[in-house]
Amino acid sequence: MTEADTKQEAKKVPAWRRKKVGCCIVLGCIILIIVIAVVISVATKHKKHAVGGEFSKDFTVSWAPNHTRLSNHGRRLELFLDPESGSGFKSNNAFLFGSISMDIKLVPADSAGTVTAYYLFSEAANHDELDFEFLGNSSGEPYILQTNVFANGTGEREQRINLWFDPTTDYHRYGVLWNRRQIVFLVDDLPIRVFTNNEDMGMAYPNQQPMRLYSSLWNGDKWATQGGRVKIDWTHAPFIASYQNYHLDACPATDSLAPCASPVANQWWDQPEYQTLSATKQDKLRWVEQNYMVYNYCSDMKRNNGTVPSECTRNSAGFLGLDSLPH
Repeated sequence: MTEADTKQEAKKVPAWRRKKVGCCIVLGCIILIIVIAVVISVATKHKKHAVGGEFSKDFTVSWAPNHTRLSNHGRRLELFLDPESGSGFKSNNAFLFGSISMDIKLVPADSAGTVTAYYLFSEAANHDELDFEFLGNSSGEPYILQTNVFANGTGEREQRINLWFDPTTDYHRYGVLWNRRQIVFLVDDLPIRVFTNNEDMGMAYPNQQPMRLYSSLWNGDKWATQGGRVKIDWTHAPFIASYQNYHLDACPATDSLAPCASPVANQWWDQPEYQTLSATKQDKLRWVEQNYMVYNYCSDMKRNNGTVPSECTRNSAGFLGLDSLPH
């Protein structure tokens, strides 16, 4: 068929059909644009604000700079504790909701009396706070991880677990998932504790105060190891905790809380799958509670005057069977 024949055949196509084909092409373009916009939106919601970079860009040494050390091109930070001083750092940004985590290698060998604190803190009179406190122990004894939650200045919600691995021989990831519905404490992405929003029961929940990420290494031998009975052996100083691979996938609260606090913020952590633990994660949490929990404020009958705090059934994977244990 010649070019002239092709043109003649095209003229035989009714105008309404040519118009319909044109409309279909336009509609297809619109659909493609919408799909691309959705993909970009999803990618934006999962964008990391700061991932494993140089500590000096996202953190500030807040205590005893001469007791800290940067290495690995600024991507690893070490804190030192000796008889002269401990040390600490904090994030430059404060955050309201998101996922915050970091790889930490704790003080090795005889760490009795030392406390490695790693926490979110709001710097307000009636502050909010989410705590990881690693309580050192004598050589061969397991590290104890104590977690706590403060909301509007009220805390005393300690839980303690023995770690099921040696946290001093390699780095392990510790972090929180924090949204309007729940706070999940994680160790190597395994849930070890859940604190749910119980505002309907008249309890405060951390959802109004942005918090910075802090960590410090200090002398806690008045209480940290066996209730203070085992003291620091300074002949092992300096004690060193090491940090790397931080992830601050959270909403930075700067001049206005609106982008973070708005119920329609539509961040990934606001999606339905992050509002409760899945059945699989509930099983993992129950495994931790049943095998490694050594203290739970919920079951401390002496401390609670013979009652179980009302929020505890919501915050547990079903294990409340501990007797009262001393701090």
